[in-house]
Amino acid sequence: MGLNLVNCGVDRGLARRIAGLASMVLVVLSGTPAVRGAGQDPAEGLGQRGERAERVLVGRVSSVSGVWRENEFGDRLIHSVLRVSVEETLKGAPQASVEVEVEGGTIGDLTLRVSDVATFSPGDRGIFYLRRNARGALVPQDRGQGLLKLDRNNRVVGSTLTLEQVRRSVRGGGAR
Repeated sequence: MGLNLVNCGVDRGLARRIAGLASMVLVVLSGTPAVRGAGQDPAEGLGQRGERAERVLVGRVSSVSGVWRENEFGDRLIHSVLRVSVEETLKGAPQASVEVEVEGGTIGDLTLRVSDVATFSPGDRGIFYLRRNARGALVPQDRGQGLLKLDRNNRVVGSTLTLEQVRRSVRGGGAR
């Protein structure tokens, strides 16, 4: 059951243009990496992602702070700075904790949600594929694909991928 714009007093030509524009928006959105990325298999490309990442670690988020940052395109966006207590270093120099900057977050009553980036709260565990950005901050490798949230059973949330499979892929043994 659709809305008939002509019955609402909208001129037929305008109604056709609105319908055409709505169809184009749906086509464009369905083809964007941000929309497609949200449902991708987390195991896809783990070996290559691990090779490209400067660091890969397993850790627990101890705090989240919202900050304003400029992205690589010059846009001023809300980012979250995740303080991660490192439980295990799979690649890179071991450290007790790291700060990871992630697009999206909350400052005051203003929230930015990024569709292809997982949100983390204090206490959440995850696997973090990291690289340095132009400012030298640690950020997820391959945007949201560099953040894999873990459940209590060491499985990536929403998948059958396990922490052990990730360990093997980072060490060169394959993801599956």
